[in-house]
Amino acid sequence: MNVIKTLTKSLREFKKETILSPVLVSLEVVVECLIPLYMVTMLEKIEADNSIENILFWGGILLLMAAVSLLFGMLAGRYAAKASAGFSKNLRTDIYNSVQGFSFANIDKFSASSLVTRMTTDVVNIQNAFMMIIRIAVRSPIMLVVSVIMSFTINWKIALIFLAIIPVLGVGLFLIFKRVDPIFAKVFKKYDAMNESIQENIKGIRVVKSYVREDYERGKFNRTAQNVRADFQRGEMIIALNSPLMQFAIWTAITAICIFGSKIIVESGGVDLNAEALSSLIAYGAQCMSALMTLSMVMVMISIATSSAERVSEVLNEKSTLTNPEEPVYEVPDGSVEFRDVSFKYSEKAERYALSGVNLRIEAGQTVGILGGTGSSKTSLVNLIPRLYDATKGEVLVGGINVKDYDLESLRDQVSVVLQKNVLFSGTIKQNLRWGDPDATDEELVEACKRAQAHEFIMSFPDGYDTYIEQGGTNVSGGQKQRLCIARALLKHPKILILDDSTSAVDTKTDALIRQAFREEMPDVTKFIIAQRVASVEDSDLILIMDGGKIAAMGKHEDLLANNKIYQEVYYSQNRMGASAADLAKTEGGAKGTAFEAKGGDRA
Repeated sequence: MNVIKTLTKSLREFKKETILSPVLVSLEVVVECLIPLYMVTMLEKIEADNSIENILFWGGILLLMAAVSLLFGMLAGRYAAKASAGFSKNLRTDIYNSVQGFSFANIDKFSASSLVTRMTTDVVNIQNAFMMIIRIAVRSPIMLVVSVIMSFTINWKIALIFLAIIPVLGVGLFLIFKRVDPIFAKVFKKYDAMNESIQENIKGIRVVKSYVREDYERGKFNRTAQNVRADFQRGEMIIALNSPLMQFAIWTAITAICIFGSKIIVESGGVDLNAEALSSLIAYGAQCMSALMTLSMVMVMISIATSSAERVSEVLNEKSTLTNPEEPVYEVPDGSVEFRDVSFKYSEKAERYALSGVNLRIEAGQTVGILGGTGSSKTSLVNLIPRLYDATKGEVLVGGINVKDYDLESLRDQVSVVLQKNVLFSGTIKQNLRWGDPDATDEELVEACKRAQAHEFIMSFPDGYDTYIEQGGTNVSGGQKQRLCIARALLKHPKILILDDSTSAVDTKTDALIRQAFREEMPDVTKFIIAQRVASVEDSDLILIMDGGKIAAMGKHEDLLANNKIYQEVYYSQNRMGASAADLAKTEGGAKGTAFEAKGGDRA
């Protein structure tokens, strides 16, 4: 019931069509079930008077009843199609909107491939089942009940055959669907795995081809597809028992009606039952069995859709781990940042903290460089500032206020984050830049791009700022993509700017020019620069050395170079050509195993 209650919220403007369809189906069934009963009267009247006028009169009424039934059926089909298509559209929209409100922790819980499957395959299954429910699932029970009632009005003894057959079929269907339901519940998890394999392969197609691993990937996908096929085949084989069971019941019932009906006609001399009534009973028998057959088809679709409905409902009912306070703060005073005894782990079940006991205060306008090896939690540290994740212990303050007290949107509007693997969307350069500020003028776009050292290469394109960017930015280089993303972040006019190894694909000269622009033209903006190159952070007001989720050291370039062995090791290894043997000797035996990798970024 909770699943149904969740899904029906997506009906909204299509409630009228959802109600009209079963109402019209009910009228169609009533008229259709009256036809066999009317035929008994019609045949008796024609037998008494077989004139052409009488035949046309009674035949005309029969045609009119058939036309009315057809009209109701057509209208029901139209409204059902509109309701189901609209329902699925709303359902996809609601899922998408829910995902947009998820925190990173929520997305990690489901995985991207699973969310795509739920929004596509699962919604299609629900749509098909919904259409059947408001049409066939209404039509079949009504036809079954009305046909049985009509049969009793003709001859109750013969009608008992229906009551004997229906429970047998009901038990058979119950056993079939009880067996098949767990199979379909399991198969959709394998769908997620298959979609994840496809997504991973397409995103990494360059690596696959570089290592000539096409055959390996084909084999891996074939194994996944075989697993999905095996489960579906097992489920379909069980469901296939439904059809012969139905056929057996239908023909058994009709045979029994013919045998016992003929016996009654002969024994009563046509008093208790005549040939016309027997033909009507056979028609009602066919209607009953047809209703059961179509109802079993609906049950098959519902069985498949049940697992899909639960998966979709799970997404719709998921609450973001990040929520606004009851009375949020909407104004960020300045870009100062403070960490008070902060510890953090990505999941409550995680055994290890990604960050432990971090204490740090940064004044507004300062530039902070962050160095550390892969896995040292550099990114985890800065992710807590715009509240992409919440600290597990301790407090993170921006502008002297706990980030949990801010309106989430207001906080993130004042914190721009540029990732190493940032994303450009299909569209022009202007359209991509205006993600930072939809109302930015052309002059503001140019100014931001000049600060990010992107203006020159943009103007080298034939269409300049109107150059079309392919999906994912595949038609620009890595360095160009990073500079466009930096420009986009600058257009937000943030109080805090975070560059997460976002100049890794940029040459050292351009990197220096970007940092110079930041110093001279953005003095009031607090800047966090995560890097693997010492040159990218050596002019920072404060440099943090991250190691094992902790701040191992902090200070200015000169102090760290004089006193910190880890920093010395990294600095001299990256400037080996200009270092003396004595300088290199200083680092011997110092902090082995903690040297930073000279490339790559980290998630935690």
